[in-house]
Order: sequence, then C-alpha cells, then structure tokens
Amino acid sequence: MRFPIAACALLLLHATVNAEKKPAAPQAEAVTVPATIDHNRVVLDAEVRLSDGSSERIHAWVDNGNPDLEMSRHLATILGLAVSCDDKECSAPAPAAMAIGGMTIPLEGIKAAHIPLKPVSAASVLAPGLNAEINIPATVLRHYDVLVDFPGRKFSIGPPGSVHFRGSSGKVQINADNGLIQIPSQIERKKYNLALDLGASISFLSEEVFDKVAAAHPDWPNMTGAVGSANMWGLEEEPKWKLMRVDRVQYGPLFLTDVAFVDFPKDRMDFFEKRAGIPTAGLLGSQVLLNYRIGLDYAHSIVYFEIGRTYNFPDFDVIGLVLRPEDDGRYTILGVADFDGNPSVATGTDGVQPGDSLVAVSDIPVRGSTMGQVWSMLGGTPGQERTLKIERTGKQFAVVAQVRHFLPEAPDEKDNRKKK
Repeated sequence: MRFPIAACALLLLHATVNAEKKPAAPQAEAVTVPATIDHNRVVLDAEVRLSDGSSERIHAWVDNGNPDLEMSRHLATILGLAVSCDDKECSAPAPAAMAIGGMTIPLEGIKAAHIPLKPVSAASVLAPGLNAEINIPATVLRHYDVLVDFPGRKFSIGPPGSVHFRGSSGKVQINADNGLIQIPSQIERKKYNLALDLGASISFLSEEVFDKVAAAHPDWPNMTGAVGSANMWGLEEEPKWKLMRVDRVQYGPLFLTDVAFVDFPKDRMDFFEKRAGIPTAGLLGSQVLLNYRIGLDYAHSIVYFEIGRTYNFPDFDVIGLVLRPEDDGRYTILGVADFDGNPSVATGTDGVQPGDSLVAVSDIPVRGSTMGQVWSMLGGTPGQERTLKIERTGKQFAVVAQVRHFLPEAPDEKDNRKKK
C-alpha cells in the first residue's frame, strides 16, 4: 500500500519528536573508595552477596600482578561454595560478583578461585599478615579503567572511558588472556620489559640482570636479608635474598632513582615470564611508586603516572629482622640481616635466634597485626632503640635493638666521574 506524501511527512515528524523526548541512556560512571596502604599493598572494602540475599562486607586486595582469583576458605564457606582440596591447595567455583563502592564487579568469567590449604583454625586467612579475604586479580581489572591514588589513599574503578587519567603516560604491553602488564624499561642503557605489579611490596630483577648490574657497580648499596618492604611473605629463603639499590631506571615515561631490587631466582623468574607471555626482566612493585597516582587504561594499553608528592620514604630504616607471619597471628623470626659486617640485632643465647617469636615491640603486641603494622613498629630514625619482647620455648625475654639505615642511596655516577 502507498501512503500519500503528506502522511509520510507527518509520520516522520512524529517519530522525530518522540525520539527527542526519549531520555538518553545513563552513562556508566566510575566509583572512588578509600584505600588502606598496608606494607605497600592496596586494600579496600568490598561486599559480596550471601546465599540468603544479605550482604557481607569484606576486605579486598588490589592484585594486578596476579591473574588468579584467590580467597580465604572462610569466605568460600559463607558464600556456600563447594570447596575441594588436594595436597597443595583448595579451590572453589568463583563467586558471581563482588561490589566496590556500590558498583557490581562480575566474576563469572573466572573458572575457579584458589584457596590456601590451611587448618580450620586459619580458615579466615587468605595470606598471613594481610588483612584481606579476597584479591582483585588482573583478569578482573583488565575490563575496567583503574586508578590507584597512593598519596590520596583512594582507589577508582569504572567502565572504559569513565576515569579521567592525568600525568605522564606510556604505551605498555598487556597480555590479552590475563591482563598482566609489561612496561618497556631501561637499566644501564639496555632495554628490558619490567612488569607493573602493584600487589608486590618490593621490586624484583631476574638473577641474570641483577648479577650483571651488581658486578658492574660493586659500590652500589647491597645487602642480604629481606627486611622492611622486602620482607614480602616470610618465605624460608627470604633471609638469604640479595638486595641492591639501582642508581637509575627508566620505566616507561618515568626516570626513577635509587630503586631497591631483590634478586629473583631463575625458577621463579621462569614462572613469571611464562605467565607474562613475553620476555621480562622482573617487576616493579608499589614500593617505588608510593608518590604516584597510577592510572591503568587497559582498553588502550596505556599506563599513566601522575606525581602526587615528592617525599622520600625511609623504607629501609628499620630493625634488621626477617619475619614470617603465621596463620594464628604470631610472628616468627627467620633471621637477622647484617649491618657493616655484623648482625644488626644481637643473636645467640641472650639475643634472637631463628624460630623465636616476636611478641612485642616497645610494649606494643604484634600478634594479629598486619605486616605493614609490624614494620611500622620496627621502623624509625637510625640509631633509635626498640625493646623487642622475644619468646623462646615458652619463656619471654627482652632484647634491645637499634634502627639501622639499610640500603642507603646509590652514589651519584656524575659525582664519581668528577672524583676520578
């Protein structure tokens, strides 16, 4: 059937008026929530929906350097998830979602959540010394715009295009399968890829690169023993970890100085390189980025670095203990770092020994504290004294220890050339 021309014009006009009256679809916006910076790790409040329809508030750890979803067994239990275990770890189906600042973050695309194999008494522990029940891994974050504001202690997340990024920016490589980020970098004028891992409290270099740089610069500050921010998790090998200050690192658009690196054993480096999907020489942790607002534009493979302050953190002005947080909240002493060729804390029968428990620092109990809180107690101005309450075989005694200035700044290469 054919309509007259006038009738067609009226229909078109009517459709146009209705289209103008129809409200536009609301634009999705980002949310910003407070964040706790604990041992250089970003922890924030989130919510999960329980099977009875109620909500449970939990602590979530922003872990962009890890593609795997991890949670405590306690959280899996209250969510009603079926948990299965082998001799190494447990697992459960991923929850449907979590909420951050009222924004729903779907998790259905994740095959399974990894759960630490722990006794029932430690079911609420995701990782000892960390106050979090679940992490937010790279596989989740890669679908969003993300802004980690370390100076402001805030975290923003939203759909692509919803976060306004500022600061210096650089193109990066993002693994399309898991969201892991590699940033083109230079050390000693040689090009490397270094991962961006805001979930790590310290930076790492591959054993090969670490040894090569250390051999070329024997005057650069170095030590053995993971103290301060290098005391990541309390692994058995941490008392033997090698640390070094690298004078200068170009990291994307940034030129960073006095970067503290830990030697990355080859087996661990091979594992991280396989996950990254491209050759990598290590990773930069949050310890060196605490003065920045870090913007992750996953959709365009760009990372932004906006300077927020210029204060230099005395991250290695601490008592020289290497600690292991236990599932029950205690802290075991794994070892003592040397200082000027001698143990930095008295050792032996009247001092500390591996296997002792650190009970208190200057009368402040450490049991149940996070790693960040304990290292705040152990930090201070070099030369200050702290009274450590130590427990050994059920008996407690006191040891007086001094704060030491470990890993001082690397000598300026220009000054060295002038002296020569």
